[in-house]
Amino acid sequence: ASASPRRKEILTCLGRDFTVLSADTDESCSLSDPASYATDLAKRKALAVADRLKTDGEDLSDTLIIAADTVVATDTEILGKPVNDSDAYRMLSALSGRAHHVITGIALIYGEQLVSDFCDTKVNVAHIPEEEINKYIATGDCRDKAGAYGIQGWFSKWITGIDGCYFNVVGLPTSTLNTLFFELTGEYI
Repeated sequence: ASASPRRKEILTCLGRDFTVLSADTDESCSLSDPASYATDLAKRKALAVADRLKTDGEDLSDTLIIAADTVVATDTEILGKPVNDSDAYRMLSALSGRAHHVITGIALIYGEQLVSDFCDTKVNVAHIPEEEINKYIATGDCRDKAGAYGIQGWFSKWITGIDGCYFNVVGLPTSTLNTLFFELTGEYI
């Protein structure tokens, strides 16, 4: 239940066949806890896709729906995707020279069962000079990513370390997904 090319790439690497159905849901949320926020949005995405499939007459008894939502959290703010370049600059400036957390909420629906969890990874970022922030924004890479950056590309040179799951920072924590998959199906993904 995601149009994310990064999540699609991760699932492809896991060797499972799947179909991408993006979830058309309102991503606004009033929750202030980053883990609750991300998990709530993941559940909404999974349920939206399940509802759409049911409306289309699909039998979901043997269908697994995977949904995820990633946020970046500082001590004071939950950062989603930037709305424009100015917002991206604000976010990247806030992350420069400090640690933050990347939290991905995951929700799986199998038949009538829904399970969810989240993964939290601490990311340390070096001080980024203003001109380098502007160069990164000019690449356009920041536009569709929580916190306005992707760890796997140009921005990686500013990451000084992580504590936790790398794939979580990319957008889909495979270990958490594997645990939830086993909980629902009795198999590993």
